[in-house]
Amino acid sequence: MTNIFVNKVESEEYLVTVSAELETKHNVKVSQTTYLNYTKGKISQERLLEFCFDFLLQRESNTSILNSFKLEIIEVYFPEFKEELKKWLDSNVK
Repeated sequence: MTNIFVNKVESEEYLVTVSAELETKHNVKVSQTTYLNYTKGKISQERLLEFCFDFLLQRESNTSILNSFKLEIIEVYFPEFKEELKKWLDSNVK
């Protein structure tokens, strides 16, 4: 079983720990602009990061996820990301 733990480090920086066969830690920057662009403020930044890591873990192992990155880079590697997030928000957030 894989667990995702999100801890705020600074106003726009988070430490995400993925507990799986091997535990990994990831420093993720989420600018206010990116956060609002993706969510329109409908969910917390922590919940956004949980979704992002669920999304990534469906496509690669936690050991393959970059150790440090800006959230918007996910779209570069996975162009379907923004559309998948929108679908998830539409079906899970009222």
